[in-house]
Amino acid sequence: MLNSSALDAALEDVHCAGVPGLFAEVRAGDHVWRGAAGVADVDTGRPVTAGMRHRVGSITKTFTAAAVLAQVEQGRIELDKPVGHYLPNLVPGDAITVRMLINHTSGLAEYLPCAYPSLRAFPDLAKTSPQSLDDHRFTHFDPVELIALGVGAPAAGAPGSTPGLYSNTNYLLLCELLEHVTGTAAEKVITRDVIERAGLRDTELPGGTHIDGPHSRLYESWFGMIDPPRDYSVYDMSWVGPSASLISTVADLNRFYARLLAGEVVSRASLAEMQRTVPVISQEGKVIPYGLGLHPAEAPGQPTFWGHGGTVWGGGALAMTRADGGRQLALALNLQRWNELDATGRPQPHPIDAALAAFQQLALYGE
Repeated sequence: MLNSSALDAALEDVHCAGVPGLFAEVRAGDHVWRGAAGVADVDTGRPVTAGMRHRVGSITKTFTAAAVLAQVEQGRIELDKPVGHYLPNLVPGDAITVRMLINHTSGLAEYLPCAYPSLRAFPDLAKTSPQSLDDHRFTHFDPVELIALGVGAPAAGAPGSTPGLYSNTNYLLLCELLEHVTGTAAEKVITRDVIERAGLRDTELPGGTHIDGPHSRLYESWFGMIDPPRDYSVYDMSWVGPSASLISTVADLNRFYARLLAGEVVSRASLAEMQRTVPVISQEGKVIPYGLGLHPAEAPGQPTFWGHGGTVWGGGALAMTRADGGRQLALALNLQRWNELDATGRPQPHPIDAALAAFQQLALYGE
């Protein structure tokens, strides 16, 4: 069962802590709760609604990984074959395998600080600025050029070593791999083999800069350096391409992960590969278990959930489904990087963090 009034109150607490607007769907068996709190536009006061479309960031990586596994099932890709076998011009040599791309153990660096000059000092946040976010709002990047930046940067580690390093370079390469083996653009392959197979009605990889349909503005703070937070909902998403540009709804996200974990998107054998985890350093600098486009959420004495989180400029999302499919959470919010930096340059705790953790705890595990 779901305690609707408690979920409503917990979501409202996140809004009151400082997020302009957020919305979510929680499923427990046949019971469904959908809620929204706050505004989609701080200037007009237009409210958010639970059915809005949203940029879900790196949740896209589960879709991309599933599309690769579908090609593995058809014999066009081998997980443990060198990427250089397929894409010798992009990844020379035979040290990096397809699996290493999907689970972020390739050692390839993140290209973004190279493509966005004002972020070059990342992860030293105090020496970054948000200037490049504005400079590149309408820049259309060539994915091969972005990949070259990541491949050409100093390696984050030896191929196959752990902990791996979360890197968007890996997933842009996977998109090039999909196009190479199918002769079809990665966006179309992911749409055909994953989005349509899962029966998603309101999910797409966009071609333009706008979000079609009802949606929220997306407010970026960049650790307090943008004050007030600026709207980046209109943006050319080629800076991440099919590795993190998906637009979806909370209902579609729950539908997708339910069908994925039920073996209805990829085979049970492929799902088992996706759930084989290794330690990976996340973009927040934490070591997390990471599989093939999936990572688990685990708490003492509680069942394991599987899913992914994601961020874009101004937008965040999280989708987690219990291993048996019996309980799900999909959440979207319209503010990112709200933590200001302390004297050492580290993000300080913010009331949003505690309120968000409390809502997620209630949504996933109940009272």
